[in-house]
Amino acid sequence: MKVSYNNKDDVLIYEIGTGKIDHAQEMGPFIVHFDKKGKAILLEMLDASDFLTASLKATKMAKNGKKVEL
Repeated sequence: MKVSYNNKDDVLIYEIGTGKIDHAQEMGPFIVHFDKKGKAILLEMLDASDFLTASLKATKMAKNGKKVEL
């Protein structure tokens, strides 16, 4: 897996597979890129700094395995 960050657009990019991208689907703060067979190839996290900051805060707030909604 490769991870990169686009500071200008605040996008964190995870290369999670190999192959040629056929289409993409936006899912909340993420865009997932798929090949023709429907396998995920690339994951983009939009507004990454805000999402990661909220995730870290939730991690600190969570106790005893309880879920914390962001």
